[in-house]
Amino acid sequence: MMAAAAGSGRWEFDAIGTVWCIESEAPLGDAQRAAVMSVVDAFDRDWSRFRDDSTVSRLAAGGSVVAPPDAVDMLALYGALADATDGAVNPLVGDVLARRGYDASYSMRDGGASAAVAQWRDVVELSDDRLTLHRPATVDVGAVGKGRLVDLVLAELRQRTAGWLVVDASGDLAVDGVRQRVALEHPYDASRAVGVWALDAGALCASATNRRAWGDGLHHVLDARTGEPVREYAATWAVAADAMTADAVATALFFDGGPRFAERSRASWVRMRTDGAVEWSPHCEAELFV
Repeated sequence: MMAAAAGSGRWEFDAIGTVWCIESEAPLGDAQRAAVMSVVDAFDRDWSRFRDDSTVSRLAAGGSVVAPPDAVDMLALYGALADATDGAVNPLVGDVLARRGYDASYSMRDGGASAAVAQWRDVVELSDDRLTLHRPATVDVGAVGKGRLVDLVLAELRQRTAGWLVVDASGDLAVDGVRQRVALEHPYDASRAVGVWALDAGALCASATNRRAWGDGLHHVLDARTGEPVREYAATWAVAADAMTADAVATALFFDGGPRFAERSRASWVRMRTDGAVEWSPHCEAELFV
């Protein structure tokens, strides 16, 4: 997915395992860039299961830690996602992903399917500013986390610079004050687009099974109930008021409850089946090439 270049200031950098691009009406100075990197590093230190020193890694053996500032909002959204997808989306899917090969060392060696903890709310407790796990488990916030970080970066820059902004984290994109035409990349051919979505405010997030894929048909979108990768849908795109919501909707759309979750979230969407058929939401404003 690519945004049309808009302009005056462009800054690219690597963070949380992906490439970021921030475009702005005026070039960002050193202090503004340092503030962005501080936000990114703080989020990564809390939520990355790929770092030994992160909060979720320290918590994986069980016990209690001071709750990260995003815990309330993200876990509440996970609760809504789990309910909408009958448990297919689950914040304790981290151990399942690691077992299938998407682990901290990126071994990409499949150890076989296993289900996540079905009753995750009995394991994860958030109260009195403490985040507690009542048994060993690995929290993974991949369904909402990158979108949340995009929102945090946009909010930080909004306090520090005037004019329009575009924050693009390789598939999760937030726009404020400038019209962007975003190509919806075909999951089977990166040189083609399924369509184009234009927006001048809000967020567009995408997910696809061809990204972070390995082995014999394995990829990062797993059904937490079975530990198996999803097979019915190949790619999803969602537009919402903020990137965390759009990220959550893009994940939910791989499962049967996704459209209902999107409607409750006031999000528009497009998704492609693995057979190439394209579906979209009522009143979707994307220009689709179907």
